[in-house]
Amino acid sequence: MKKQLVLLVVIATCFVTTNFAQKGHYRISNGFGINGGITKFDITTSNFVTKQGDGFLGGLSAMVDIPHMWYNISYGMQLSESTIEILGRPSIASTEEAFIEYKMFAAQLAFLGHIKIIPNYFTIDLGPMLQYNSKLEFKNKDEKGYYINNYTNLSAEDITNISQFNLNGAIGASVGIKNIKLKAQYLYGFTNILKKLENQDLDATGGNGRFKGNQTMLVLGLIASF
Repeated sequence: MKKQLVLLVVIATCFVTTNFAQKGHYRISNGFGINGGITKFDITTSNFVTKQGDGFLGGLSAMVDIPHMWYNISYGMQLSESTIEILGRPSIASTEEAFIEYKMFAAQLAFLGHIKIIPNYFTIDLGPMLQYNSKLEFKNKDEKGYYINNYTNLSAEDITNISQFNLNGAIGASVGIKNIKLKAQYLYGFTNILKKLENQDLDATGGNGRFKGNQTMLVLGLIASF
């Protein structure tokens, strides 16, 4: 995971530049932004009972300001750490229930359009994101021996090897002054983040052997542009 993240950081950094260009009679200005925020992450699925978890992210972006158009564009990368809880039990026969807490690291490459509702102050932001994420990891290693509810013999460790390349869509809004803005964003996973579980010959006794889940993430943060 670390090697892939380093590579993505290098690629994104190479994209981040500050320069000015002429196109006809209009000046198109390129800048860069630094963003960070807190997140709420979940996986929408009928296979498991999940609870939304907290997280954080930070990233860099290169922005193209097109004064004579009704939109701007940006591209960049952000890194995040998210948590999610899935309902389970301490042993196969246990009637006691407990939420098992996982964490997931991700790197997302984004290409976004920014619709100018009030130029320099308020935009609607939307576009695709390509994501590489880690497997699910335990926040508490003592929970490795737990079992997942809705299944008879499916262990908490069985479901950690999720799909690691995913495509997301993002929509949100940015509001503030020219160089500092508050950002609210909603991310939805178009791809099935649980699809890889179907190829691992898991014991799905008592539940659905077709695994399907779409990730969701709410982001509230700040972006500073230069």
